[in-house]
Amino acid sequence: MSRQPLRLAILEAERMLSAAGVASPRTDAELLAAHLLGVERTKLMMVPLVDPPVVQALHDLVRRRAARVPLQHLTGTAALGNVTLSVGPGVFVPRPETELLLAWGLATLEGVDRPTVVDLCTGSGALALAMANARPDANVHAVEKDPAALAWARRNADRQAQAGDTPIRLYAGDVTDPTLFMELEGLVDLVLCNPPYVPEGTPVPPEVRNHDPHEAVFGGHDGLDVVRRVVGCAARLLRPGGGVAIEHDDTHGGSVPALLRARRVLDDVQEHTDLAGRPRFATARRACSR
Repeated sequence: MSRQPLRLAILEAERMLSAAGVASPRTDAELLAAHLLGVERTKLMMVPLVDPPVVQALHDLVRRRAARVPLQHLTGTAALGNVTLSVGPGVFVPRPETELLLAWGLATLEGVDRPTVVDLCTGSGALALAMANARPDANVHAVEKDPAALAWARRNADRQAQAGDTPIRLYAGDVTDPTLFMELEGLVDLVLCNPPYVPEGTPVPPEVRNHDPHEAVFGGHDGLDVVRRVVGCAARLLRPGGGVAIEHDDTHGGSVPALLRARRVLDDVQEHTDLAGRPRFATARRACSR
């Protein structure tokens, strides 16, 4: 069997993905090829020729991606910060937009020694594990109510601990429980949350509609059912001067800051946009005693 140019296989993959309406066909084609070959995407040019079985295997992956199976389900991984997470059916796939929330949280902790951090609605464990990786001195707690997602989080937490990261404390629990983390009330330096926030009935891409868990995406008729509880939980947990960051839908640029301002113990409420300029997360701090 004669070897074939990888470049042509990627071009064909791009064509198939573009025809299927995939938003980033070239990127996805190259990432699938890199995954299959076990190389970095930037090193694909160093693999000019591949055997026909590789071309067929790439075609099979691309066909599944064209059917709108999430890219991360095909590669089995997603990244946040410097952490690569295992993901798949039953857990929400972390999005690049959450990098901005993570960056805000890390900046907030600058100068804070041995901070206590809580990640609400942790899902795959993404924010908690990225924080523990970046701040080895942090005491990180994470909570998730869905058993399937919690299993993915435990898998990721175990792997990161084996790799040398500071272990996180992972709990099964619900942010609507008023007794959640009672032992941490008034002691937390940072609360992070990427909750379900899409208003029910909002059209979403097939990757989200058919593969992300419904309860991890949709947050009630206005998308704020869980966010309201998160705001209350954060106000209870934060120490004076501590910060909270909550990711939200791009239609919530006014409503989530308003929920934060409604809590008299919170101040310095700010809205933050994503790289496309859309409202993406809101932050606040626990007011210091006067």
